Amino acid sequence: MRKSRLGSLGSVTDFLQTLVSCGGETDQNMEPIQPSNNALAKVLDGEEQQTLLQAPAAQDLAPPDQDVATLANNQQEEREARMHAEGDAHDLRRRLEVAQEQLAEYAAQREVDSRTMLSQAESLAGLVEQGGGPDLVPYLTGLRQGLQDSAVEARNFAAQQRADVERTKRTSAQAGLMSPGGSEAGLKRMREAPTPAGLTNGSAHPAEQTAAMETSMEDDDERGLEEGTSASSCVNTSGPGSFEMRAKFIPLRLTLDERRLLRLLEAALSVSEYTDKVDVLAMRSKVQRVHLQIKDICAILSGLVVAQNYKKGQQLITDRSFKDNAPFFQECFELGRRYKVMNPDRMRSEYGKLVYMLMDSADTEIQDLLEFKCVRPLRTVHRLLEEGGGLAMLQDAHMSTATAEIVAGDRPRHEVQRDIKNKERARSQLARKYKNSRLSEDDILRCLYSISDNNSYLLFNRDPVDRMLEYLRSYFTPSSPDPEFSLAIQGGASGARLTHNHERQYNFVLQSLTLWREISHDMFQLWCTCDDDLLQEGNYYRLSNTGQGLNRVQQAPKVMRLMLNILGRCQRRIGNWVGSSVIHLGDHNVPNALMLIDKYTQVPRILNPVVLVLDALPRLTRDPQLRAYIDKTFGGVERCRRGILADFFKHAFDGSGADSFFDAGSCIDGRLTSAWNWGSKVEKKTYYPVFKLAGFTGFDGDFK
Repeated sequence: MRKSRLGSLGSVTDFLQTLVSCGGETDQNMEPIQPSNNALAKVLDGEEQQTLLQAPAAQDLAPPDQDVATLANNQQEEREARMHAEGDAHDLRRRLEVAQEQLAEYAAQREVDSRTMLSQAESLAGLVEQGGGPDLVPYLTGLRQGLQDSAVEARNFAAQQRADVERTKRTSAQAGLMSPGGSEAGLKRMREAPTPAGLTNGSAHPAEQTAAMETSMEDDDERGLEEGTSASSCVNTSGPGSFEMRAKFIPLRLTLDERRLLRLLEAALSVSEYTDKVDVLAMRSKVQRVHLQIKDICAILSGLVVAQNYKKGQQLITDRSFKDNAPFFQECFELGRRYKVMNPDRMRSEYGKLVYMLMDSADTEIQDLLEFKCVRPLRTVHRLLEEGGGLAMLQDAHMSTATAEIVAGDRPRHEVQRDIKNKERARSQLARKYKNSRLSEDDILRCLYSISDNNSYLLFNRDPVDRMLEYLRSYFTPSSPDPEFSLAIQGGASGARLTHNHERQYNFVLQSLTLWREISHDMFQLWCTCDDDLLQEGNYYRLSNTGQGLNRVQQAPKVMRLMLNILGRCQRRIGNWVGSSVIHLGDHNVPNALMLIDKYTQVPRILNPVVLVLDALPRLTRDPQLRAYIDKTFGGVERCRRGILADFFKHAFDGSGADSFFDAGSCIDGRLTSAWNWGSKVEKKTYYPVFKLAGFTGFDGDFK
């Protein structure tokens, strides 16, 4: 529609006609517009249109909304591109550090081997100068075997490196990538936290490891690792002085009311899509997404409380905000974390949502929007006794009896009943002795039951590692291998990435199982430390594509320090360390502390079925037909057991299971990766029918 300089009524002609039609009583002498006046109207209208074309419109004087949005989008894209570049550089730097460290350790091992062979050559030369003799043959045999092993290992290692390089080139070419990193980093949550002194992201170097180990933690006690020690004796031989330290990391058992709240929390988390909506690369503000999802979970929890107990739910939500109900939400989230520490097999999908939500809630921006904190410290045995003034109970001599795990085994029933009565009597004595006005008998019994739960966890999670150590020492010796059941492996054969002779592989398996045993022993402390690192305010993460989807890459200085102490303890006891001592944490292999803990909770899942099968073999042979099958196929029970053990000790610790030497190999986490890889191929083994006959169903359990 045309706009006139005289108004909004159109052209001059329209304006005049409007005046004629709206003028009311007009002058009778006034002549209507004649067609002869059309020339003037056209001239005026033409000038008007030309002026409108030349003059800028009113809306053009201000920048349009579309231009503002485009500018904002460009700025956002530039910021994301910068974050992507920083993430790529960060990941590549970590990979380079790990590769350099592993190559340095590999070169050091080669130096030791070279010195050994040089010493043998010098001894051989001395014997030759003395005229030889019968001592010459063993030296020649040892030197030749060492040279052969070194040549085979060098050849296989070179072949593996060439294959890895070719695979990387093909993958990069197919994906159209310009660099081998290929990590897609999301926006950082605020900024990266500074690296603590003495620790690096993703790996720890020898000097830094030594410094961290010397900074001994409170738990760095010299626990004996004696040969043949069973799990039951380990649980029962804890001295009174150790209970005070253990109690700091043992969560309290849930009460009946807390279990009701736990069911509500599990129900709310099961229907939540928190990580699906938050951990995405999107233009929309992540703070707003996090705030909305947390409020949704809190709203679901409030609604479930109403459905469970209307009167209590009415008190919870009537004329109250989320801020007013902060203690209730903190209690729900804390008991979920506490329950997971005590039961690692439960909440396997819900816990990830819970801990990632609480990670985001530690951000100051989120706290400002929520107006309350979602995290409170875990309730532990030590905290309850400290509040009630009952810490002296942890030094009592009856603590071992009151919390011991009673293993029936093949013992007579009357002995088991006697141990149970002694345990109950010790509990009653402790409860009566240390109760006071702030600490009831029920509170003391709750603490004792919680410590007993920890002992039960050690029995079922540390016992399989001890059993495998017993089998290793019983059926194999490092110095005199049986050619039929040798543990020697060669890189490139059967998927192995390592080349070890029998003695080195024996020591490699021994130190790996010892490390797993120590980690299982300190698992509750690792869980609590992991909880501190994940939920610490100011410990920010970066969303990055690690090759297994988008993951939260976050530093975990406390967990790293504890892992270094455990590793140092094992190295000091064993002495000679075979392979790499790199601990992956906060890199593309192990993005955060939760992933590290989740990896090592799988150790009993892998070892328990194997131990059960090995222990069940004598029972299977009671059936004449099964005995005939085992004798014909494997040559008897003992040979069958040795065959299973030899295959496990060889191929569950051969550095396989990853795409490159540096992602698997002999590093601390790569040993567990190899065990996973062995478990995924067990159905192809010749002894798999024996596993099925012994009741084997799988290495994993129910995710609920």
